[in-house]
Amino acid sequence: MKSYRKELWFNVPERMGFVNITPQIESCLRESGIREGLLLCNAMHITASVFINDDESGLHGDYARWLEVLAPHEPVSQYRHNVGEDNADAHMKRQLMGREVVVAITEGKLDFGPWEQIFYGEFDGRRRKRVLVKIIGE
Repeated sequence: MKSYRKELWFNVPERMGFVNITPQIESCLRESGIREGLLLCNAMHITASVFINDDESGLHGDYARWLEVLAPHEPVSQYRHNVGEDNADAHMKRQLMGREVVVAITEGKLDFGPWEQIFYGEFDGRRRKRVLVKIIGE
């Protein structure tokens, strides 16, 4: 069995944003040479997320509004975590959107359903953060 590991780095200029990272993940898969196996992709920061869904701007806007209703940034004083910080909402948003995805690899391709893409979700941006890509298989 082969194993491949790579870190991808992102710096989203806004506090919250969604980046389609499918092209970078597909590039990692090609580099790995693995044709059958599993791909793990996870955010290595507790205020960021990796998730699978549709690449549709209306949906991404809906996510941003929905997350802000469930875990609003303001007022920052509403959160106990925010003593000296202002990112408690980002931790909660990450919890809702998830830490990682696992995708099957079949015949050298990501084995997606219709419209599925992989996204990096940022909830406390304006600094560099990394995503781990780990691929195992043959």
